[in-house]
Amino acid sequence: MKLQTTLKSSFDRYPSELILGLLLALMYLPTIAYWYDGWLNKSISLEHEYFSHGIIGLPFAAYIVWTKRDRWQALDDRFNPLGAVLLGLGGVLYVSQMPDLVNLSFPIVLAGLCLGLKGRPGFQLIAFPWLLVLLATPNDLPYLIAPVSLPLQSFIAGTAGFILTQWGLDVTVQDILLLVGGRVVEVAPHCAGFKMLFTTFYVALMLLYWTGALKSRKTTVVFLLCAVLISVVTNILRNTFLTLFYGTGRDELFHWLHEGWGGDAISAFMLLALIPTLMAIERLRDALSGSDTVESV
Repeated sequence: MKLQTTLKSSFDRYPSELILGLLLALMYLPTIAYWYDGWLNKSISLEHEYFSHGIIGLPFAAYIVWTKRDRWQALDDRFNPLGAVLLGLGGVLYVSQMPDLVNLSFPIVLAGLCLGLKGRPGFQLIAFPWLLVLLATPNDLPYLIAPVSLPLQSFIAGTAGFILTQWGLDVTVQDILLLVGGRVVEVAPHCAGFKMLFTTFYVALMLLYWTGALKSRKTTVVFLLCAVLISVVTNILRNTFLTLFYGTGRDELFHWLHEGWGGDAISAFMLLALIPTLMAIERLRDALSGSDTVESV
């Protein structure tokens, strides 16, 4: 009885939103379920695995929207013509039945609905959760950037080779190839760390919002740069140990780190490192702000 009363009260307060939410669920729940199945079971394409951060990002975006529901309702109803354009574009992409276009129609339709119902203020209100949805939507971006990843692959190979040389191993680096112990290790495009970089950047944005640090432009820029640095350093070390294990014949350790839960553990530690990093940046910001105040007095 209480549940029925709550549902009726919600429908009375947000009738159009609930109807549109139901329509969106009917349209996109099968697609989102496919994403989750692919991310969790690694049955999705390799490029689409780059967006597996959506496992936590999409629920977080939904939570943010839910917390803003009263502010959304308080906005005046206003129509922005761009909303109709985006809805039309999203509809065309959806009926195309091409997987990547159907995927991209989701954030486009969401933006069109917000602009169509509440205009620019409505879109500004949900801009951040919309960004989380967009950045978690599988598309062909990883495939498109693969051809330009060669400089990064060469840098990783060279750095890994230098580190292994310091450890006393006989290593020969040839562009993106490392020769160790008569065995060849290739730093392939998918080993360049873009997936790790995408995930780190995404989680960093979530942390900035959750802590309120996103309001500070300086903190945001510094933290995102640190997140990129952490991701690159972690990936270099991962490729270094992969080369070490493979080149010295420790195949079990190689597969554990390359395809097993060892790689997942490293990613988890990398993401956890973002928390103390942000805390340190905020403490430094507060210390600098305090010194500036004292000096001005």
